[in-house]
Amino acid sequence: MLYLIPSPIGNLGDITFRAVAVLQEVDTILCEDTRTSKVLLQHYQIQKPLLAYHQHNEHKIVDMLVSRMEGGEKFALLTDAGTPGISDPGFLLARACQRKGISVECLPGATAFVPALIQSGLPAHRFVFEGFLPLKKGRHTLLTALSQEPRTIILYESPHRLVKSLKEFQQYFGTCRKAAVCRELTKLFEETKTGTLEELAAHYETKPPKGEIVVVVAGKDDKSPTETPAEA
Repeated sequence: MLYLIPSPIGNLGDITFRAVAVLQEVDTILCEDTRTSKVLLQHYQIQKPLLAYHQHNEHKIVDMLVSRMEGGEKFALLTDAGTPGISDPGFLLARACQRKGISVECLPGATAFVPALIQSGLPAHRFVFEGFLPLKKGRHTLLTALSQEPRTIILYESPHRLVKSLKEFQQYFGTCRKAAVCRELTKLFEETKTGTLEELAAHYETKPPKGEIVVVVAGKDDKSPTETPAEA
């Protein structure tokens, strides 16, 4: 059995009662970073064997983990923050378990893009989540396609690339496209800043951001002029 357990994205109180119960029952807890997971587990007085499972070793140990689960062991997977498989390790192991007929259950819980979308004030009934954009190969193609996307667009970004990305988005989506930057969700210095892409780029150029960031961009409509690099 494999349980995918959403972990708090900041506030330790955001884990569910059920998630705590499952973590207390499994044989082993897989952790993206054992140091990070220990803080959460110690807070809830959970003592279980821990095993590192991250992007650098997942391909090497996935078969071993599946073999152990076939032998009857129950595993839980915790990533550093949010739901496993959403811009974090989890997909590879879940797929391998499904192929071997091992039960996989993902508990509902924290993930950063949902609260960011809701509090952005942008339409939330239809949206597309892209996670982290490619840094080079495929970036232009994807941004060109997203420039025509009518649904609200949700992206993850690092603080040191935020201003550069917001300026780049202006080339593809237009300077007047509405957007929101949500930073440090559920943490002490949580902030949501809304405005046009031009306004947000100017704001964070003078006030460099810190922490985890979600960018929400309005979809294309008749009132949102779009530029492309060729037209700019």
